[in-house]
Amino acid sequence: MNIVFMGTPDFAVSALEELHKHHNVMAVFTQPDKPKNRGKKMQAPPVKECAEKYGIPVYQPLSLKKGEDAEKSLELLKQLAPDCIVVAAYGQILPESILELPKYKCINIHASLLPKYRGAAPIQQAVIDGEKESGVTIMQMGVGLDTGDMISQAVVPLAEDETGGSLFDKLAEEGAALLIRTLPSIVDGTAVYTKQPEESPTPYAAMISKKMGLMDFSKSAVELERLVRGLNPWPSAYTFLNGKTLKVWKCAVERAECGKETPGTIIGVDKSGIHVACGSDTLILKEVQLEGKKRMETDAFLRGYQVTAGTMLKDHKE
Repeated sequence: MNIVFMGTPDFAVSALEELHKHHNVMAVFTQPDKPKNRGKKMQAPPVKECAEKYGIPVYQPLSLKKGEDAEKSLELLKQLAPDCIVVAAYGQILPESILELPKYKCINIHASLLPKYRGAAPIQQAVIDGEKESGVTIMQMGVGLDTGDMISQAVVPLAEDETGGSLFDKLAEEGAALLIRTLPSIVDGTAVYTKQPEESPTPYAAMISKKMGLMDFSKSAVELERLVRGLNPWPSAYTFLNGKTLKVWKCAVERAECGKETPGTIIGVDKSGIHVACGSDTLILKEVQLEGKKRMETDAFLRGYQVTAGTMLKDHKE
């Protein structure tokens, strides 16, 4: 099949790799290069790097909906006349003029078991919400946000120590495999298209921001432990210790009756970690990173930084 692929981050690379093995990828559309880190050096999206490795033409329009870039992109797609456009975490909304262009329409790999977790960050949100399973959905794209007809799904169980990063890798691989299994059924007409309900059973999984990582210790230790895992590796959960940002990379829940300590109070420090009072139960910080320092196990951190019981972890710099 002749395919145009649209995707941007690491999540989409697995799908591009598999499509290149099994089909003719005519062109790749991805987001423009962006400045990265302190040096602001321009960095290409992972999908662009993958496409260039295989000599696939790459296009990086600023917009597919309006302006000169949109007009040129539509004209190019008409000339290419792909059988199908495959989309995976592209980062732009496709206009109806593109959605209706290919013979087999536009097919999207979405990293959730739709209709649950429509939106930009379904992977992290599934971990944060304590889901026991997640998965991927191959769907035909419509004008709504992740509301198109579902074609196939694959379930991926979540491990007890699942992080946003580890689930990201699992779903990227599973999504690529499911795509390759599904495309033949779309071509031969055996694919079953299932309409989604108008309302999703879960809130919209909005794009992740750094602010989401701020730990609110009035919440339960269980909720905070899931937040830490869900936002690992980016943007990470964090709090403030003695006026400095303290990132929390790994923690555990210790069941305990609610004491008199104010949530956020360090109630103990030992080899197992830093014990912090929460709205319910206790959170043990096991891997941390103080502002300006390396990430390390808490027992190593405590050998170079004194932390005492009674100290408050706060939600702001002092």
